[in-house]
Amino acid sequence: MQPHELDLTAAADAIFRRELSPVELIDSALDHLDRVDPHLSAFVTVTAGAAREEAAIAESDIAAGRYRGPLHGIPIAIKDLFDTAGVLTTSSSAVRATHVPDRDATAVRKLQSAGAISLGKTHTHEFAFGTITPQSRNPWAVDRVPGGSSGGSAIAVSAGIVGIALGSDTGGSIRIPSALCGVVGLKPTFGLVSRAGVTPLSWSLDHVGPIAGTVRDAAVALDALVGYDDKDPASLRHNEGSYVPDSGRDLTNVRVGVPTNYYFDNVEPEVQARVLEAIDVLAGLGATLVEVEVPLTHLVHATQWGLVVPEATTYHQDSLNSHPELYSDDVRLLLEAGQHLLATDYLRAQRSRALIRKAWANLFDDIDVLAAPTVTSVAARAGQETIDWPDGSSEGISDTYVRLSAPANLTGLPALSVPVRVSSDGLPIGMQLIGRPLSEATLLQVGASYELVRGQVRKPGWSWLPTGV
Repeated sequence: MQPHELDLTAAADAIFRRELSPVELIDSALDHLDRVDPHLSAFVTVTAGAAREEAAIAESDIAAGRYRGPLHGIPIAIKDLFDTAGVLTTSSSAVRATHVPDRDATAVRKLQSAGAISLGKTHTHEFAFGTITPQSRNPWAVDRVPGGSSGGSAIAVSAGIVGIALGSDTGGSIRIPSALCGVVGLKPTFGLVSRAGVTPLSWSLDHVGPIAGTVRDAAVALDALVGYDDKDPASLRHNEGSYVPDSGRDLTNVRVGVPTNYYFDNVEPEVQARVLEAIDVLAGLGATLVEVEVPLTHLVHATQWGLVVPEATTYHQDSLNSHPELYSDDVRLLLEAGQHLLATDYLRAQRSRALIRKAWANLFDDIDVLAAPTVTSVAARAGQETIDWPDGSSEGISDTYVRLSAPANLTGLPALSVPVRVSSDGLPIGMQLIGRPLSEATLLQVGASYELVRGQVRKPGWSWLPTGV
């Protein structure tokens, strides 16, 4: 096994025991990146020189007894929406083709302070305004999309280049690509992780969180990311202690809600079957299953878009007016549509969101966790625009991908996507766990318990690589 093939926890243990050097790990990860990324396009910028310099420093510090913890010497990737001092930060857009920030986003600074080493910046759907990441490809099948907008980050983890990557989530942009690429994605409670230094898509819906190979690794990353930040007006003062789950599997005291509506409507049969099997596994671990009706689902779609579009248009107003030709067609059309929405439309969306949040708070009076599919389908083929459902209806890819993830953004509730199975086409399927505010520890424990019993979904092979590569 090559060093880059170790998950974060295993690599951290080996570094701590001086059985693995950060230099060896970073070199292995960069070599693997060079081999596979030309076929995947996860990275927009690779900072190999800086990564090797930081690895040498980490090795020296650890040898001198200055070990910082489980992220020390671990390679990470950073979504190109996050500011990185002295490193190109383009948001995967020609609008910012030459933008180099002078300081790091808070989340980047926190991971680097914990000793993590960035290999570079990963592609996003332009300005995070989409669910495909069209310039990139899924490691499980290169004719499929990785999902978005944190597509590059999910690819980097799924392909075994890094153990964790930073993502942002406005309508599912951490969880969607995590589910489609067979990795773990965590959207924390709104305000738990600082968004300072992250280019906004929608101020009232944006979240920052980790994508990782395992639930435990996501928890290790969350430990480093949490903390109040006065640079983010939504930042919470909350100190939970460590989020890393224990090794137990007993879920006897956990009530798992199983939706009787919405979350299994117009879902691919194989996705539904595999997620219901995963829920049965939770019951086998002692969890109590409770059927629940999800409230106000008819408001979700209009409310989500009624908030995202005008907030995004407001942020981009100046550059949209001065250089509209620099935006890709799909993003420009959405931003231009936002110019025609009235203030009354936006206010109605905010009132609708308030109703949804209250109703969901009541939902969690009877359950601890809601379990459902993360996405309605497996990864779409590149260029595919719609999904046709058995009832004769047709749904756009972006709408179908956001449909099951958007409620957790509207409510600000924490949500975790865990890979559960692989479809008959060899594509991963994700289960989404949603909890009450600040219940990340519970979600991570449930996800880790499932993972301990069923094991990790296999990493993709490299059969699509040319011979000899």
